[in-house]
Amino acid sequence: MQLHIKSAHAALDRQAALVIAVGPDLQLSAAAEAIDQQTQGELRLALKAAGFEGKLAQTLPLWRLSGLNHDWLLVVGQGPASELKPSSLLKMTQAAVRQLQSLHLAHARFTLAELNLAQAEPLDLLAQMARTVLDTSYRFDRYKSKPGKSSTLTQVSFTVDERIPMSAGREALNWAEAVAAGTALARELGNLPGNVCTPRYLAEQAEELGKGQRKVKVKVLGEAQLEKMGAGAFMAVSRGSAQEGQLVSIEYRGGAPRQAPIALVGKGITFDTGGISLKPAATMDEMKFDMCGAASVLGVMRAIIAAQLPINVVGVIACAENMPSSTAGRPGDIVTSLSGKTIEILNTDAEGRLVLCDALTYTQKTFKPSTIIDIATLTGACVVALGKVACGVFSEDDGLAEDLLAAGEASMDLGWRLPVWKDYQELLDSTCADMANIGGPTAGAITAACFLARFMEGQRWAHLDIAGTAWLSGAQKGATGRPVPLLTEYLRRQAYA
Repeated sequence: MQLHIKSAHAALDRQAALVIAVGPDLQLSAAAEAIDQQTQGELRLALKAAGFEGKLAQTLPLWRLSGLNHDWLLVVGQGPASELKPSSLLKMTQAAVRQLQSLHLAHARFTLAELNLAQAEPLDLLAQMARTVLDTSYRFDRYKSKPGKSSTLTQVSFTVDERIPMSAGREALNWAEAVAAGTALARELGNLPGNVCTPRYLAEQAEELGKGQRKVKVKVLGEAQLEKMGAGAFMAVSRGSAQEGQLVSIEYRGGAPRQAPIALVGKGITFDTGGISLKPAATMDEMKFDMCGAASVLGVMRAIIAAQLPINVVGVIACAENMPSSTAGRPGDIVTSLSGKTIEILNTDAEGRLVLCDALTYTQKTFKPSTIIDIATLTGACVVALGKVACGVFSEDDGLAEDLLAAGEASMDLGWRLPVWKDYQELLDSTCADMANIGGPTAGAITAACFLARFMEGQRWAHLDIAGTAWLSGAQKGATGRPVPLLTEYLRRQAYA
């Protein structure tokens, strides 16, 4: 899809649809008011005749109003002006794209970026709208023998405030395209079935990102190397599967040569049966999404490579399959992690923290990053706490937590901070090892974060629990690509700080 910036006075192709906003009681936006005058009041008459209420994201397509030199006008409800906010704009954009697709239209121009939103940066809104257009156009139907019709939209343009330089607008669109491409990659990987998206497949996707990229270096470690290194926690999970586990690093060097990188570490459990602590059968199919942390790391790396951010970033993904077999780890086993700390495995379904703790130690020792952020579909407890709205943000560093939360708000990919207080650490005590891998029935998301914190002593670190936000269930089942927008916005702010 091609994205363009247009001035309000630019001519509109007859085949294109013009998207305008109208609020309750026929409160017309500036663009809608101009159309009403151009049609000598026919727009208002059409809205009244259709009973258009102006509710948020309500849509009404109108065909060939007199006085217009284009065929389609798409009216989108903006809701009460007093309640208009950036998230409203994205809901309007999403509704408009779906309506345009249902009409099989190829070209459209959005005037929604002209809406006056208090305390909102116009260029950021433009980028968010563009990203929403691209995200809403995503489809996953590669395994259907008769795929549904792909998005018909091929060209979308945005009219913006005349005071915004076209060059700045184009930069905003370029950023939106980079983030949307990264989000789409994360969604695609998340949606793939476990018999396709294996640990080796994820490693191949990382290698693909590095092809032809002078600033990118990819390294893949297999089980023989991990065993030799002493990654006992990782191997306790991976050895139960016929699929070989992989620890993959992607170094992007866009910043100063001696600048310490920011590291992103993703959980990549390509299918999670729970191991010997077998999960219930219901909804186990959704455990193909247990690698969405790794998918989001690959998505972020794709975005920053496309955007050529002036920053050093390393992505590390811990890829394994958690299966029950004669070689699988058992409840009660004690393993030695890469850090040398011992772990009593009380539940093999708490496997994500086991692959992550070794990946975190490897990242810290190998790359000596300034900051580590791990991303994982780690706990059902976080889903209970925060649902599908916000991911859990855990950090002992107030500044880092605040930066991540601010990036989430700016990108509309929300997070919410939860504690990593030392008071919870005693729940992980073991009578026969340095720690247990679970902390009991209470505070599950917090004790999981506290477990990881034991491997990050002296390191600036944050943990994102995305178990609630990485995918949707039911009729909308599919990966969301979150938290690619949050993380890319965080890295962009760090790059230009």
